[in-house]
Amino acid sequence: MLNQKIRELRQARNMSQVELAKRLGVTKQSVSNWENDNIQPSIEMLAKLARIFSVSTDYLLGMDRGECIDVEGLPKDVVAMEDE
Repeated sequence: MLNQKIRELRQARNMSQVELAKRLGVTKQSVSNWENDNIQPSIEMLAKLARIFSVSTDYLLGMDRGECIDVEGLPKDVVAMEDE
């Protein structure tokens, strides 16, 4: 599950494994191993992945189906959503 989420989120952002690895400070091989489910990222890397992709760690782990959007710095009126 986690491996698929990492791959899906990376590809949805048109990011290569090399680009993601650079942002995380790891090797491309690490990213490849995560995506191929050979190894699991550390808790520290899981938190970094969540920040980079603007999702929760629960989402990455398959415990939350919805993606989260980082609204930090946006005015409250832009953040507010009303049901129509």
